[in-house]
Amino acid sequence: MISVFDLFKIGLGPSSSHTVGPMIAAGAFREALLAAGLADRTARLETTLYGSLAWTGRGHATDMATTLGLMGAAPDTLDPDRADVLWAGARGGEPIRLGDARIPFDAARDIILDTTTRPPQHPNTLAFRALDADGGAIFAQRWLSIGGGFVLREGGTAGPAATAASVPYRFANSLDLLQAGARSGRTIAEMTFANECAWRPAEEVGAYLTRVREAMFACLDRGLGRSGELPGGLKVKRRAAGIFAQLQAERGSNARTEHAVMDFLSVYAMAVNEENAAGGRVVTAPTNGAAGVMPAVLRYYRDHVRDASAEGIDVFLLTATAIGALFKMNASISGAEVGCQGEVGVASSMAAAGLCAALGGSNEQIENAAEIAMEHHLGMTCDPIGGLVQIPCIERNAFGAVKAVNAASLALRGDGSHRVSLDSVIATMRETGRDMSHKYKETSLGGLAVNWVEC
Repeated sequence: MISVFDLFKIGLGPSSSHTVGPMIAAGAFREALLAAGLADRTARLETTLYGSLAWTGRGHATDMATTLGLMGAAPDTLDPDRADVLWAGARGGEPIRLGDARIPFDAARDIILDTTTRPPQHPNTLAFRALDADGGAIFAQRWLSIGGGFVLREGGTAGPAATAASVPYRFANSLDLLQAGARSGRTIAEMTFANECAWRPAEEVGAYLTRVREAMFACLDRGLGRSGELPGGLKVKRRAAGIFAQLQAERGSNARTEHAVMDFLSVYAMAVNEENAAGGRVVTAPTNGAAGVMPAVLRYYRDHVRDASAEGIDVFLLTATAIGALFKMNASISGAEVGCQGEVGVASSMAAAGLCAALGGSNEQIENAAEIAMEHHLGMTCDPIGGLVQIPCIERNAFGAVKAVNAASLALRGDGSHRVSLDSVIATMRETGRDMSHKYKETSLGGLAVNWVEC
């Protein structure tokens, strides 16, 4: 079982699997090293990045993230501006403080990008070693960044699954979920909330839902108010603020078209992902690369739907949690494993289900909405140009948001019955990802990443 606390993590851009996860893993290694009492013997800290982390590590700021994690920083509390200062200091020769010890640091030497070794368990693998003065390894760990900010010790098992037996509504697939709803007479959101309350007090769950909502909207608002060029060298300019200003000016005028609501959806998603690309604070939903879809559809619900409410937003988030959990348990939300169908595709499916629920859809209509949205993202590759979460990622979130609203609307027009189940679509997504060439799985070795001309 996957909790809302697991699925929606507040962290820094530009990537949950390449930035948030590695920072968490590096921090865990740091704490284990300190607990082992080996800080005083440590003369060097070495990090080796494999697979997708190696191919796009610099573009996704994995080198920065691992260094900050080794310094003791955490993605949910570190201020983005402070992150830049710490990283600049590390590259300038400042040592890493490990308890009372001061460990010399050289990014060119101590962060190794291994693009040749194939990691045995997951393409996003990090190896940490503490070396003594003679260059011998005195402590080592290997970690996996498995998508959405989730991390796992190599050879280990995911922690949340161990608590599945303690919840009142256990489900392994969408059929289980629908059957549990039919037996109990409860909605997907009500069952998800009951499961969350089996782990934590209801007040804590409610407070976290509020925190997630506020973080999403704060990120969106920041994106709508900022202009300029995004970092990374592609010279991509922020567009969300300018487009939003045009839309605001057209309100109430004869120039406004009926489809302008799609422009609002698009600009909401772009605003979040421009912030993500700039290293701002975002919410994994379920990943950073797809972080714009959910806030965009939530903002659409809040600002463009009559009778929208805070309770409706909670229903949206709780329902989306259940759908995201299905993908996480039965397939993947990692672009390095299954391509962007596992990121923007899953985000669109979660958002479609959430909106359908907030608008009063039945459990069957919600499952249908999730299925429709994912079905039309099947096969989507992850091929970021320059290893940066900018092209095509920013616009791709806009289209994911539009598809989510379209899927919810189609599902609400029906009675919930349909030929292809969400479980079938999830299985197809998993198989498609397995068959997909590694060139199209967040390595920037194929697709748009190589078929563009730099002018």
